[in-house]
Amino acid sequence: MITPAEALQRLRAGNARFAKGTPNPSPRSRLEAMGAQRPFAAVLGCSDSRCPVEAVFDQGFGELFVVRVAGNVADGPQLGSIEFAVRHLGVRLILVLGHQSCGAVQAALQRPADLPPALERVIDAVEAAVSHLLPVAGVEPSEALLESAVSANARHAAEALRSGSSLIASELERGRVAIACAVYALDTGIVTFLDDGA
Repeated sequence: MITPAEALQRLRAGNARFAKGTPNPSPRSRLEAMGAQRPFAAVLGCSDSRCPVEAVFDQGFGELFVVRVAGNVADGPQLGSIEFAVRHLGVRLILVLGHQSCGAVQAALQRPADLPPALERVIDAVEAAVSHLLPVAGVEPSEALLESAVSANARHAAEALRSGSSLIASELERGRVAIACAVYALDTGIVTFLDDGA
């Protein structure tokens, strides 16, 4: 069985292929994935349409268990989905993937008025991650601040997965699973890993 470190290396290698424009010539096909699910990693990513997770990591059908939500927040349903991947699918790595120019992070920094209630809950969750970076009211956040906030939000979600689930905490302690976080650059296609998993 693949180790968490090997799972992380597969993601790194896949992203390197994607960023260079040299994809795997024979990715796992839909028909090959018809049997039981056996993904090697779970990815909690943002629902931004510019961040197709399987493509970014050059993975075929059935290789990743992907949970996508605006702002890659680790709330109840997302946490439960990741627990399912750990308990029932045997994933060895959980990756939280933020991305450059995240609209949810920008909204948390600028707090637009009149948010619909459900969207406001998403922005509240992101704001909790970036509250230490909030700019002065009315000031447009700089690119550097937005970049820092995207990383802070990914790290916050990773910590929420660690602390919010006794199942995940137990698997982490046993070394059966690792959690890592990363940020995807829309302009280059490169994923920068913020840590190597723990």
